[in-house]
Amino acid sequence: MIFLKLVRESFIFALHELIVNKIRTFLSLLGITIGIFSIISVFTIFDSMERNIREGIESLGDNVLFVQKWPWSMGGAYPWWKYWQRPEPTMKDLKEIQKRSTASESSTFIVEVSRTVKYQNNSIENAEILAVSQEFDKVLPLDLETGRYFTPIESKSGRPVAIIGCEIADNLFENRDPIGKKIKVFGRNISVIGIMQKEGEDMFGNTSDDQIIIPVNFARNVLDLRNIGSTIIVRAKPFVSNDELRDDLTGVLRSVRKLKPSADDNFAINETDIISKGFDELFGVISIVGWIIGGFSLLVGGFGIANIMFVSVRERINIIGIQKSLGAKNYFILLQFLFESIFLALFGGVVGLIIVYIISLIVTYGFDMELILTSGNILLGIIVSAIIGLFSGIVPAYSASKLNPVEAMRTNA
Repeated sequence: MIFLKLVRESFIFALHELIVNKIRTFLSLLGITIGIFSIISVFTIFDSMERNIREGIESLGDNVLFVQKWPWSMGGAYPWWKYWQRPEPTMKDLKEIQKRSTASESSTFIVEVSRTVKYQNNSIENAEILAVSQEFDKVLPLDLETGRYFTPIESKSGRPVAIIGCEIADNLFENRDPIGKKIKVFGRNISVIGIMQKEGEDMFGNTSDDQIIIPVNFARNVLDLRNIGSTIIVRAKPFVSNDELRDDLTGVLRSVRKLKPSADDNFAINETDIISKGFDELFGVISIVGWIIGGFSLLVGGFGIANIMFVSVRERINIIGIQKSLGAKNYFILLQFLFESIFLALFGGVVGLIIVYIISLIVTYGFDMELILTSGNILLGIIVSAIIGLFSGIVPAYSASKLNPVEAMRTNA
């Protein structure tokens, strides 16, 4: 009961400071508000970015590997020109992987180009064309709104069929049903057999909404795939680790390309874990910068609260003397002023959190970028505010607890 009464009185005194000395208290708490706003806003932005990035990475799956010419992370003493001399992955590589690999469940060959797409009088320039092999939908997620995927016969024979993104459908067909209609790509008529669901852009700016997917065997009739960057994506079997799949693919590709035991690999096997680790390091550095920026404001705010508490002790010195003469212990006076200091810091911190929350709502609903003030960041802001208030109030509270009751009652504030 005594503890609750102490907390209640401290809260009332802190509220009294806000009401009676509005300007002084506002200016003193401004540092805490700015500091909490700086730190929590940085964490809110990058938590949201990290969540969106990880969702984009996870959509690819954590059990897929990418066979490419270039590694996603280059380093060491390996010269860049050796990377340049490597051959691009080929359909022959894919066929041998599908034939020999014991660790892979499915695999697909992908080539990406940009071309103008037309339908009657409507056209889209630089549309993203993906030429893929049959198992594309088994390796990467592909959600269709209407229509169907390629049949094995269509893929193998290179039929002129396509699956288009929703933006392609909206811009070319103007709300008319595209299924069964013919678009012109590479100067050839291609029948639309499916439309992908709308997904929007990820943090990298990638989206399937403006893509057109066609069979790679059709693309081979109109493009020289040897001069275009290509990728083979392989999905592991259940319970097969990426390391096991990597070793399996390495053995298959070295055999297919007839590399000597002493020769270096002339291919790269990439995985999404490389991207995740890179972003972990980036966000780690950014969080440190956020703490440094917000830390200076919190330091200023801490001094401001200490100033308020010294003034509060001086103004209530007679009350302290009366309390001690009536038997109040030193720890009671100490805790009273410490709680008051913590409440003042919490007021400033809560204002900072409210500002962050308002801005997150504006950005989310006004700029189509989802920002979420998480409960973890709210708790962090409250804890940091309380800690600043605790340390800022220690010296004033200690000095108040050591006052001599007789001298305190004689002193005029």
